[in-house]
Amino acid sequence: MSYKITGENRIITIPAYSDNYIYLYRYKHDDAFVVDPGSSEPVLKALQENSLNLTHSFATHHHLDHTAGIEDLCKKTNCKGIATNKGANIPLANINIHVLPTPGHTQDSVCYYVRPSCKQTGLLFTGDTLFIGGCGRLIECDSATMWSSLQRIADLPDDTLVYPGHDYTEENYEFVLTIEPNNKLAQRFLQDIKDWQKQGLLTVPSNIGHELVTNIFFRSNDPKIKAALNMSTATDTEVFAELRRRKNAF
Repeated sequence: MSYKITGENRIITIPAYSDNYIYLYRYKHDDAFVVDPGSSEPVLKALQENSLNLTHSFATHHHLDHTAGIEDLCKKTNCKGIATNKGANIPLANINIHVLPTPGHTQDSVCYYVRPSCKQTGLLFTGDTLFIGGCGRLIECDSATMWSSLQRIADLPDDTLVYPGHDYTEENYEFVLTIEPNNKLAQRFLQDIKDWQKQGLLTVPSNIGHELVTNIFFRSNDPKIKAALNMSTATDTEVFAELRRRKNAF
């Protein structure tokens, strides 16, 4: 049976460039905020098609493929640009957004956690910190910093929906099978991913519970992974660093 986590109609997912995702989140009535607008053109088109008013633009980190559209969007919609690496709560009408510092990919990387309500599950925009089945490259920080950030994410409720900044899903699960070639769950999920892509379906969202079970980087503390790497006596951070080194060369 195919394993597909269903998103919600409050999210409009906009593919950009070759593998980026930009997200519009509809809140209140016709208001919306955008996350990681690497380009303004597809966002402006989606706003018009859905009759939405853009109020805020959020960036998970400073790289241009996540920020290049912000200036134009602010100019054309009068939205407020937000970029912060400090923990904060941002109330927007009927929702509350927690800025979760998650350095690792960059020093200023954050995730945006839309807290759950009585009607909706929580969700997390992860930028380049966490991908479905993977995590970001360590460009400005060390392995211990990223591992700590992933543990912070792991503490969120299992049903929290995960919306990453890129679609590297197929590649990430192919990498898992180089470490655990007999991982039946990864094999099944990889086939599901290929089937969804043939149907033109997106691979997002995932959720925290699914990532904790299938994302090999979250499993750096798993004795099975340590044994597979011949690192049974290594620390969790050392195992994470080795996994990230191998993925960089994959």
